Amino acid sequence: MSRHDRVSEALRREIGNIIQHELKDPRLGFITVTRVELTQDLRYAKVFFSVLGKEEEYKKTKEALDSALGFIRRLIAQRIRLRLVPEISFKEDRSAEYSIRIQEALDEIKELDEPKKSSRLHKK
Repeated sequence: MSRHDRVSEALRREIGNIIQHELKDPRLGFITVTRVELTQDLRYAKVFFSVLGKEEEYKKTKEALDSALGFIRRLIAQRIRLRLVPEISFKEDRSAEYSIRIQEALDEIKELDEPKKSSRLHKK
């Protein structure tokens, strides 16, 4: 595992812990930090998160995270030994929702296809 990957994983874990245990903002929904994308020079980090709930939950959670950015960076600086603490930006990760929608669509197609198969079987 490269240094880049180790730092990225350490940031993901630590930011997740900070959000779960140290942020007391009521706007935060049920949030999961899914991944962190770091630039090669480790100066910028995109932190991807998913939230259980609707669009409104994403909006409130994003606002809460953006307002806590300075606090989160300060704690990261104390806990992870880096020459420079990366600039952090939070991005919504909708991949889980996307895969659920795809699965639902596949299930619908399968249900529509089932009657055709059974009618063909009865004709023989």
